[in-house]
Amino acid sequence: MKNSSSFFANRECEFFPCHKTAEEENFNCLFCYCPLYALGARCGGNFKMTDSGIKDCSECMVPHRTDAAEYIGSRWTEIAAMIRNDRNKEEEQK
Repeated sequence: MKNSSSFFANRECEFFPCHKTAEEENFNCLFCYCPLYALGARCGGNFKMTDSGIKDCSECMVPHRTDAAEYIGSRWTEIAAMIRNDRNKEEEQK
């Protein structure tokens, strides 16, 4: 797959691929940092919580799939709602 607005493979990155995969040719770097991380357990990915309460996404391929842009785009309203709710809470505390 070629680099485009919905797929980008940064093969020159020192960490490429940052997750174990049998399909390096389909590894999408477009979302190097996953926008769904903030959704916590509702992100839809394969994550584990560490003993210290940190979300470990090292086994998750959701943001690295070839259809990542489409999937993450479909969740954008949830991310925006979360941001709005946080902003409203901050305003109420003032």
